[in-house]
Amino acid sequence: MTTEPTAAVNDGIALDEAVKAATLSTPEYRQCPHPYYKVLREQAPIARLTPRHGVDTYLITRYEDAHAALADPRIGKDMHEGIDLYHALFGDACETLDDNLLFADPPRHTRLRHIAKTAFTPRHVRELRPHIEELANELLDRCPTDEPVDLMKAFALPLPVMVICELLGIVGEERTEVLKWFSVVTRSRFSKDMKDDLVRAEHWLRDYFTDHIRRTRENPTDDFLTMLVQTHHEEEPLTDHELVSMMWVLLFAGHKTTTLQIGNSVFNLLTHPEQFRALKENRELLPQAIEELLRYEGSVETSTFRYALEDVEIGGTVIPQGAIVQIALTAANRDPEKFTDPDTLDITREHLQRTHVGFGFGPHFCLGAPLARLELEICLTALIDRFPDMVLAMPESEEGDWLKGPFPAFRGLERLPVALDPSRTVDDWTDPAAPTA
Repeated sequence: MTTEPTAAVNDGIALDEAVKAATLSTPEYRQCPHPYYKVLREQAPIARLTPRHGVDTYLITRYEDAHAALADPRIGKDMHEGIDLYHALFGDACETLDDNLLFADPPRHTRLRHIAKTAFTPRHVRELRPHIEELANELLDRCPTDEPVDLMKAFALPLPVMVICELLGIVGEERTEVLKWFSVVTRSRFSKDMKDDLVRAEHWLRDYFTDHIRRTRENPTDDFLTMLVQTHHEEEPLTDHELVSMMWVLLFAGHKTTTLQIGNSVFNLLTHPEQFRALKENRELLPQAIEELLRYEGSVETSTFRYALEDVEIGGTVIPQGAIVQIALTAANRDPEKFTDPDTLDITREHLQRTHVGFGFGPHFCLGAPLARLELEICLTALIDRFPDMVLAMPESEEGDWLKGPFPAFRGLERLPVALDPSRTVDDWTDPAAPTA
């Protein structure tokens, strides 16, 4: 079962143009990076980008090279050892929040990951299913069916946020405040004009997390944060500082990537109606459909902060010590050397779960992958069960409103206008977020 390839050709893009687009994260590149990655995979699979912030950066786009780099101990992530590189890329406003397992190497990473892993066992994730199903249906109950709805705002965003906040014991009005300041951080992180806002938000979140941890110690419950507070590794529990940064990374990674992946998955099913129809007719395809949707358009476009601890040769190219190593997971997942017809969405593909790198690979493989898969399964099932005839509420010529910004960390939609019940919806595909007269 196949469909027409999308963004498979390079559209006459020259190598220097592809390198420039990747360096500057041009609007065209952010809208659809696949043609640029195709050129880079074929002509410069480990491309030296034009230095920005005075830092050499090498972009890896082939699957074999990406797979190797993700597990290579010569490529580090520890922000303390690479603090000058970290500051050059991110500044110092969020240094406290970023001091977590995403920015650590063994043995510290091993300890932090061991403790965090206690909450993401298959049994713990399975126990969440009934509540997540309830939340999903409550959100869909609120969605209008007689007019288009922005599914990102109404469904894909709030569900993962609600799940991760409840895991961390953040409820009620506190959740509203946390998400307000969290939003400030995500909006202002790469904006020089918003540095003061970023500092205020980082301080507020750090103070709130510290107080929340204190209250959890005094009044433990059965939530995930209590597990983190009480779990030891080799007789050493997490410090308050480590708990603060752990809460931050779980809140950030635990909702943003899943939010975007829900949107990507729905969008690509609706733009490939024969695939959507096949899934509706055979629900047993859902597990492998989820893996294919992760491969085809994953929400994590490039890997997190990495740098060469020494001169590292990969794929015949030497990456010099101290250079940033940027791994394009999106490009690796569409490498024709690994996947047949990679630009074709095919939900009947098999054996993808341990093959695609949508959740990374190696020691930093995403801890939340089981929870993300569960949320995707529940979301797609609820939407198909309740709205099997849903369609995109936008002109056929529109290619989606994809994330903009200076760095391609994430791949996802700003908005996703959908007519949940086309029989009740006026055939006027206007932006549901646009102001009315």
